Amino acid sequence: IFFLIVFVDLAERRIPVQYAKQVRGTKMYGGQSSVIPMKITGSGVMPLIFAYAIVSFPSMIMSLVPSWSDELTWWNNNFANGTVWYILVLCVLIFVFAFFYAQIQFNPEDVSRSIQQNGGFIPGIRPGKPTSDYLTRILNYLIFIGACGLTIVCVLPFFFNGVFGASVSFGGTSLIIIVSVVLETIKQIESQMLVRNYKGFLND
Repeated sequence: IFFLIVFVDLAERRIPVQYAKQVRGTKMYGGQSSVIPMKITGSGVMPLIFAYAIVSFPSMIMSLVPSWSDELTWWNNNFANGTVWYILVLCVLIFVFAFFYAQIQFNPEDVSRSIQQNGGFIPGIRPGKPTSDYLTRILNYLIFIGACGLTIVCVLPFFFNGVFGASVSFGGTSLIIIVSVVLETIKQIESQMLVRNYKGFLND
């Protein structure tokens, strides 16, 4: 599970962008290349938080029903934590919120417009709407892969508890948060060590 979380959290698709050369006066600008990093889990753990919140809300309402009622018994047998319907609804909500939250964070039309205004283009893709459609297609593909990874991480504890009878007490959300914090801490430490060991041209 930890390997899957690290793999999904660090995976990204790098879209190459080439900038055309522009001559302004006696100087030449542009002619450089860069990349657009698109992470598989760009929305992070937010889809899981929203999905768990919505799935847990009906259970919170049903907890107000008297314990001897038939409605509560039916709910516990069909939609309680760990049942088949609970897992299916949770998976659907993870996909829905993953697509919803990623569309808010990354707007292909704005990115395409910014690339075109700066004189850039994606090799093999025409500027303008074709670039926007290309980025949208790549974004949907990455969101689907990321949502599948999040769903697997969330379903595995239920799978081990139900099939193997294990008493797995942790959830997928807590594991993703822990691993994300550790990876971010490692990045911060590496950047601080790089800055500390870097020597400027005045000290050479």
